[in-house]
Amino acid sequence: MHEILIGSFGSFLASLGFGVLFNIKQKRKLFLAGLNGAMGGFVYECCRAMLLTDLEANFWAAVSFTVIAEVLARKMKTPVTSFIVCALIPLVPGGTMYDMMIEIITNDPYEALVLFLETLTIAGVLALGILLVETITALGTAGWRKWKRCRTISASREGRDRR
Repeated sequence: MHEILIGSFGSFLASLGFGVLFNIKQKRKLFLAGLNGAMGGFVYECCRAMLLTDLEANFWAAVSFTVIAEVLARKMKTPVTSFIVCALIPLVPGGTMYDMMIEIITNDPYEALVLFLETLTIAGVLALGILLVETITALGTAGWRKWKRCRTISASREGRDRR
């Protein structure tokens, strides 16, 4: 439990720092961006504690922080990317990229290739989690607008028929 809280707090600080770097001016939005990053870190650490693989943990963390980012963006009337990017930063496999570069420098191409593929896979899984939620949200929003438009049209037809 201790590791989960430390990982979540570290993700909060990293997301908060990148929110400052990305020039989020309102303190409330900045705090919420940090909280979203903490939630992503919390889900990642919980998944790792449940013995899920690194790829599965990254996927579920990306899904969770993207869902929260969608809700926050609509509530705060701000672009969703400001919340997604801040929450994504702590999950980016920077350590693995660093290890890959060390292997390249020490002339171990096989291990460098393994680390490169691992980095690429984690980045792809993060992108897949974000894409999945964004697609479902876009389809849901389009369907809601279409249903609402059809409902308004039918209500106006009923009004004309009564006359």
